[in-house]
Amino acid sequence: MVTALGRYLWLHSNHQLVYKNWQPRKHLRSASVIIRKMSLQQHGLVIFQTAINAVLPQNMIKNNMSREGDRLMIQNQCFPVHKNVYLVGFGKAVLGMAAAVEEILGDQLLKGVISVPFGIQKILRLAGKEDMLLRPQTKIHVMEGARYNLPDENALKAANSIRHLAQGLTANDLLFVLISGGGSALLPAPIPPVTLEEKQSLTKQLAAKGATIQELNTVRKTLSLLKGGGLARAAYPAQVVSLIMSDVIGDDLEFVASGPTVPSSQSKEDCHTVLSKYNLIQSMPESVKEILSQPSTSLSQEETQDFAHVCNFVVGSNAIALEEAKSKSESLGYNTSVLSTVMSGDVRTVARLYSLLISYVCSVLAAASSKCVHASNLKNEILQMVADMGLPDFHLDGCVALVEDTLSSRKPICLLAGGETTVRLQGKGEFGGDVNI
Repeated sequence: MVTALGRYLWLHSNHQLVYKNWQPRKHLRSASVIIRKMSLQQHGLVIFQTAINAVLPQNMIKNNMSREGDRLMIQNQCFPVHKNVYLVGFGKAVLGMAAAVEEILGDQLLKGVISVPFGIQKILRLAGKEDMLLRPQTKIHVMEGARYNLPDENALKAANSIRHLAQGLTANDLLFVLISGGGSALLPAPIPPVTLEEKQSLTKQLAAKGATIQELNTVRKTLSLLKGGGLARAAYPAQVVSLIMSDVIGDDLEFVASGPTVPSSQSKEDCHTVLSKYNLIQSMPESVKEILSQPSTSLSQEETQDFAHVCNFVVGSNAIALEEAKSKSESLGYNTSVLSTVMSGDVRTVARLYSLLISYVCSVLAAASSKCVHASNLKNEILQMVADMGLPDFHLDGCVALVEDTLSSRKPICLLAGGETTVRLQGKGEFGGDVNI
């Protein structure tokens, strides 16, 4: 099961395959009653919806932000406010985030501008998602753009409006920056002489060749006025508070919407390396060559200290959603393990790994032993694949322990994993990594 907010795969033990050898015990009363009343598919849907609810825009904001008078609490930090608050945002989830933030801020908010996907207000209205829309008397100006998730003239106008607002702030002001997945396409501000069309074409070519989001954002940051910390620099000396819904595995904030409030550690040489990897050096526009040929400067200590006026908070992520899914599955009576929150790689490789995991679990349960030859061979193959894929947090040992415990406890199993796969387009391919899995 998948969603644009994150990717999750539910791998349940297959009762059809191992039914004769293994069933939940009748004396597990609360869990067994639920299991008897609900199918595995229904359980999967409930667990999945719990994960989604954890990262719905309004829930993310309300779980992390509150206000008492002129004191604003975000996670464990306090920010005084006195009708000096401004707001900007960009991303697919930002409209709902902005609605929730404005409700909390009330009359403390003076003005805002957000850049959101083309048609999103109409879609949410038709779907009855009124809680994700701004109120009629809102102080936030909504600008739609980036049709098909690609930068366009409307998104460029929104980015210019956001930059203009940020540059007009003073040391007495507080700027909220709402960021979510899709933010890069909704905040295009190419460095002259690079044009929007040139940057868009280059990004599209990279995506079609299977570039990762980190590689895409390395190029975007290098060619942008606002990405790679540019927005935070534009807002200086105002206090900047970013609320971030991460769509990047590992939650590296440099790569969420290309890090507009985070100093960039990438250089022009890194951008050149990415373009070279995908054989785009010769075909890239002259304007891009001009930018890359200019001397590359790393952040000085003084420039790094400039970001002391910035506080970045992750309010939603794959890891948060998976943790909620784990809690829900355990409450349904499952032995549960989160295999990885950073699953990545070619979609075919990831699908193969998931298939091996299912086979391994079913083999152990059917044989009532993790030491059987077939299960051992599968385990070795999984370990080799994990090593080849370079997954730093893959918890196979936890999965093995869980399956072995299940042999005695007889509880059903739920394995969770999240991340993002890549797909290399061939011809006029449709859909993406989720459907391909």
